[in-house]
Amino acid sequence: MGKIAKTCWNFLKAETVLCVAVVLAVASAFVVPPNPGYVSYIDWDTLALLFALMAVMKGFQKAGLFVYLGNQLLKRTHTSRSMLLVLVFLPFVCSMVITNDVSLITFVPFGFIVLRLANQERLLVPLVVLQTVAANLGSMLTPMGNPQNLYLYAQSGLGFGAFCGLMLPFVALSGVLLAFLGSVMRSQPIHEVSVEVRLGRPRDLLACSFGFLLCLLAIFDVLPPLAVAAVLAVFLLVAARSILRDIDYALLLTFAAFFVFIGNIGNVPEFQQFLASALTGRVALVAVLASQVISNVPAALLLSGFTEEWNALIIGCNLGGLGTLIASMASLISYKMVAREYPDRCRRYFGWFTLCNVVLLVMLYLLSLLLG
Repeated sequence: MGKIAKTCWNFLKAETVLCVAVVLAVASAFVVPPNPGYVSYIDWDTLALLFALMAVMKGFQKAGLFVYLGNQLLKRTHTSRSMLLVLVFLPFVCSMVITNDVSLITFVPFGFIVLRLANQERLLVPLVVLQTVAANLGSMLTPMGNPQNLYLYAQSGLGFGAFCGLMLPFVALSGVLLAFLGSVMRSQPIHEVSVEVRLGRPRDLLACSFGFLLCLLAIFDVLPPLAVAAVLAVFLLVAARSILRDIDYALLLTFAAFFVFIGNIGNVPEFQQFLASALTGRVALVAVLASQVISNVPAALLLSGFTEEWNALIIGCNLGGLGTLIASMASLISYKMVAREYPDRCRRYFGWFTLCNVVLLVMLYLLSLLLG
């Protein structure tokens, strides 16, 4: 019995958001009893696209493409400052395409290795803080940058160019601020740093590239997302089952559970009136504040059912990824890595993380008010 309890506790810690989503979905079922309408609550196209993108990016990650490209850039750095900036802007740029969580899973451990080789572990806390912030900020630009963008892009009806144009000023300012923060660090000369990287087979990279092309065609409404997901699932089942096993199914289940919860409470007039009233004229602010408590993905799913001010909601949920450690679930990835590899630096990391996030959140929110 003790072993079962421990297993359950470990699962709860690892998948807290999923557990909360399931509890909310089950609780809402007492208000609106299960019926065939539950199926219509779920945005199947978003889930299909999310599955397809996760599969393709997992393939690229296993092929070592992102680390290989980062390594090529690192070979051209000669100071600790330039090394830091490369390691920060890798997740900033890559998260626009490969999502913020994949960027952090890839480049935070890569940063650990580079700092050890360069004898610059003094930079560990500022590096990982800036990498985490960079991944959350860079991912704001595109629909495939993070899960809530993919969902809000589909719901809002915005074109790809319009979505990117909406978030471009915030990403541009973020890049400037990240460059400034990286540049104020004390610089030292370093010897050439090179990490041994084995790039995957050309046919694997070609298959991943073709899969990514299919995802883009689905994002641009050329192909149906469900068909793309089905094609990739069949291919992986035949040729790459390890990738199929490593997909984050917990995230997909979290989305499904929140869809059920939101669909049910949307049928409760009192709650609908309360939330619609709270959002009136302050959608971005409510999205930012809600994200600090429940993280920006659930905030996007919850609030989207009660407002049609899509621009404000997209901005608010993206900026809401800054702030607390749980504002973006991707931020927990970095924290867990630091806790595992450098447990003595957790408290310092948390302090610098919070300070950096709050300052950047305030500056970017002020920009949203100026752009009004």
